[in-house]
Amino acid sequence: MSQLDILPLTKSAFAPFGDVIEADPATMRYINNGTTERFHALAAAEAVGEGARVIINVFRGQPRVFPYKIGMMERHPFGSQSFSPISGRPYLVVVAQDEGGLPGRPRVFLARCDQGVNYRRNVWHHPLMALSAVSDFLVVDRDGPGINLEEYFFETPYIISEPSL
Repeated sequence: MSQLDILPLTKSAFAPFGDVIEADPATMRYINNGTTERFHALAAAEAVGEGARVIINVFRGQPRVFPYKIGMMERHPFGSQSFSPISGRPYLVVVAQDEGGLPGRPRVFLARCDQGVNYRRNVWHHPLMALSAVSDFLVVDRDGPGINLEEYFFETPYIISEPSL
């Protein structure tokens, strides 16, 4: 088994996989007679296919136990999927480049409690990884006809040590 390092989640490091959703002063504009700051267009939801729609969900993730084995990755061919924490806790984000239709070596990011992620359509990622306590996430993704899930199981899992919070 191969050990994976945990990196801080930054826009530049995560760019090949999607968007980091966080308040970006460059996108800020005042609305509601100046009483609200709007951080505009931080990510774009994707929903491909006739009859598809973008939906909003709450996912409740159980905390992972470390060291943790990354034995599989998944991707969604017809739509993006975003996760924004609403329980005020950090979490892990695991993604991989596509290598000929299969996920490459995973990359692990530690997301702060004020950062969300938007996985682009067809990006390999691990399912939700809550840390230390049950955590809720606002999830925006695609609903509609067609099988929007592809899974891959590694022959040899990768290992993540317990993150330093």
